[in-house]
Amino acid sequence: MLTPDQAFSPLEIKDPWRLKPSSFNPASRLQAHRRIVNEPHWQPVRHFTCKALAPGMRTWLTDDGSLTARLMTSGHGAFSVQRLYQGWDVPLPSERVLLELPARQLALVREVALRLGGETVVFARSVFPISSLAGSLAHLRRLQNKSLGAILFKHPGMHRHPFELALMAGDSDYLPASLKQAEPAWGRRSRFEIAGKRLMVSEVFLSAFTPWQESLRVHRTQRGKVSSAFRASTR
Repeated sequence: MLTPDQAFSPLEIKDPWRLKPSSFNPASRLQAHRRIVNEPHWQPVRHFTCKALAPGMRTWLTDDGSLTARLMTSGHGAFSVQRLYQGWDVPLPSERVLLELPARQLALVREVALRLGGETVVFARSVFPISSLAGSLAHLRRLQNKSLGAILFKHPGMHRHPFELALMAGDSDYLPASLKQAEPAWGRRSRFEIAGKRLMVSEVFLSAFTPWQESLRVHRTQRGKVSSAFRASTR
């Protein structure tokens, strides 16, 4: 019987998702992905006034629908996903708070570049707690270069929590070295829940990204919904 005091390396476990979350301990044998030292200053969207976040920008930055669907229909070239990193890590401090995780629990971290016409327009980072990668969500560990958004928004009953936003420097630690830029970049993140399982998705809109301009109805998707707190914050 495995105990919580035993330490595991992801390279030593053929099927880590079959073990109980309490059996994981990111001890010294875990070679974690330590690229991000300083996190962006994430804040709830309600903290951003109209002066800080103009209505036109708020429209697309707080769109609660599928970003993948938006990009695919943007008319700016063929959409593709390039996986940059995937591995078992201890989530960043603010990610643990957002996902309500114990301090030492592992999660599967995935970082990708969303591309249009061969150019990267969005950097996305996803965090999947080990406890969430079971049952109906077990297949998420095998996404490879598939779009996560295209899968999430097909799940009946998927619930999206209120957005948190951050305006980060173009050379922020949060961005991989290959995606750093001269201009600041807006980022957003939110927690998703499916059948009681939690995961986090963040998206940073790079200088090559072209925002959509038209007004959107709140909750234009039926399966991707945010909470009433988000509705109140955008009125």
